[in-house]
Amino acid sequence: MKRNPRGFTLVEILIVVIILGILAAIVIPQFTNASNDARNSSVQSTLQTIRSQIELFKIQHGDTPPTIAALGLNAATPPSPWALMLCASTSVDTTVTAGTNSGLGPYLQQAPVNPISKLSKVTSTATDATAGWYYATSGTTYTLIARDLAGTTTGTTSTY
Repeated sequence: MKRNPRGFTLVEILIVVIILGILAAIVIPQFTNASNDARNSSVQSTLQTIRSQIELFKIQHGDTPPTIAALGLNAATPPSPWALMLCASTSVDTTVTAGTNSGLGPYLQQAPVNPISKLSKVTSTATDATAGWYYATSGTTYTLIARDLAGTTTGTTSTY
């Protein structure tokens, strides 16, 4: 008597399901890593854009980077974050209250948002979970760092 199989056995189906499960367990973490890598690349790109605009500001303002107060920091009634970089200035303006509509700038179209924390606030406080960026100046140099979700400055620290 000849047997004519008409479908897959339960064992064959279980083997296929197990193989698919193993493949999914390998592939899904790769997508998670790709998402994190893309977010980190976005942060690096945003930092580079901000740094290049601060460098342009320095060139046009006698090698003086924007001050902490000019970026809307550490004031009783601060202007919007990144205020000096968002408006026009003259070659001698280094504060947001100095000049308006006078030829140089704006250097940024809008306040940059940190792709990791989704915050645009900038601060000079060492740890601040409500800010997306850390910015500090010392003479003609400045430090700009993106903050992580906890508000700490992690990653590459660079002073320009």
